[in-house]
Amino acid sequence: QVQLVESGGGLVQAGGSLRLSCAASGRTFSSYDMAWFRQAPGKERECVAAITWSGRSTYYADSVKGRFTISSDNAKNTVALQMNSLKPEDTAVYYCAASYDSGSYPDVVPDEYDYWGQGTQVTVSS
Repeated sequence: QVQLVESGGGLVQAGGSLRLSCAASGRTFSSYDMAWFRQAPGKERECVAAITWSGRSTYYADSVKGRFTISSDNAKNTVALQMNSLKPEDTAVYYCAASYDSGSYPDVVPDEYDYWGQGTQVTVSS
């Protein structure tokens, strides 16, 4: 059974940093894209960052470029999201997701993702 377990969320002041981690288990994740989505109250779920399992290609939403960094550790089956210079508008539930995809670029549409974590709350105070 595939499991994605997020950790690292919490409350931080604007300008601060948080590091989210996702531990994947239950299968081999080669040929899987991994992504971090977020969903704020009343808003649609959006992809903030995604990475191919090889690590060769990444995607960042415009709103987080230069502030967030996604990385993967194939040996440990983990994906991390380093979030710096956090803003109140980054407040949301953050989800880790996995998508089977052998393409050169990671998927960014939620419907393309097969597995989801339970989510972790990130709150940025002003």
